[in-house]
Amino acid sequence: MSPTIRTLQQRIKAHTTSDGDGVQIYRIAGRQLNDSLDPFLLLDEFRSDDSADYIGGFPPHPHRGFETVTYMLNGQMLHRDHMGNEGLLTDGGVQWMTAGRGVIHSEMPKQSEGLMHGFQLWLNLPASEKMKPARYQYFSADDFPLVELTTGGKIKVVAGQLSTTSDPDKAVIKAANEVINGPVKGVATDPVYFDLQLNAGEQWLQSVPQDHTVLLYVYQGSTAELSQQELGVYTNGNTVKIMAGGEGVKALFLAAQPLREPVKQYGPFVMNTDKEIRQAIDDYRMGRLTE
Repeated sequence: MSPTIRTLQQRIKAHTTSDGDGVQIYRIAGRQLNDSLDPFLLLDEFRSDDSADYIGGFPPHPHRGFETVTYMLNGQMLHRDHMGNEGLLTDGGVQWMTAGRGVIHSEMPKQSEGLMHGFQLWLNLPASEKMKPARYQYFSADDFPLVELTTGGKIKVVAGQLSTTSDPDKAVIKAANEVINGPVKGVATDPVYFDLQLNAGEQWLQSVPQDHTVLLYVYQGSTAELSQQELGVYTNGNTVKIMAGGEGVKALFLAAQPLREPVKQYGPFVMNTDKEIRQAIDDYRMGRLTE
């Protein structure tokens, strides 16, 4: 099959806000974006070396109907939930939490100074899985394949399979695995999650399913089309081509199968109907959310 290169369709600039107990974040969200980002619901970046911006953390709060993915580049954050899970997120670690029917958890800083930098992604669940039991997975930095391109770039594979479409010989796997797959598996939307680092002017191609939603969030540097803290949304096609800007780029590459289902959201609850949202609110108030 000949490559059909996707083009940049939309740019979305992150905006500053706060969440949890006053944590300062850069957010890309909004119900008006649900159709274009499907099945992605939200992406937050938190980055500060001022402890006042993050020390309050995220005290206990509920979720239902989707998955939260927290990726820590720098810093320490402790997860606890109603199921008894506890995990300390440190540099390079990822926690992948499937809220399903319901989870109540907290994410609290385990540092009082220094840089804290990471991301949280919300990924929708299909209607058939919104009420399944909650699940928590933790992965340390060593769990992820790190791919070094001979052209100089590096790619960390969190979920999905890396494809060196442009030239299969231009990648050397710096991991024991012979196949370049991320450790996260069994997710309904078939997600791809890469942390991408390219040098100035370097080009990278990745094959993707024709109709998957494809996003690129630049958190440092730029591409030929996107500046820092911009999210790019791409048209349909089977290949994505990224060209780093003059200072190189560090970015999150995200792709997943759209659900094409109604989305009703009320704060930490994401369901398909207003009735289901009312039920989630009632269940939480009555202590039934996690039953």
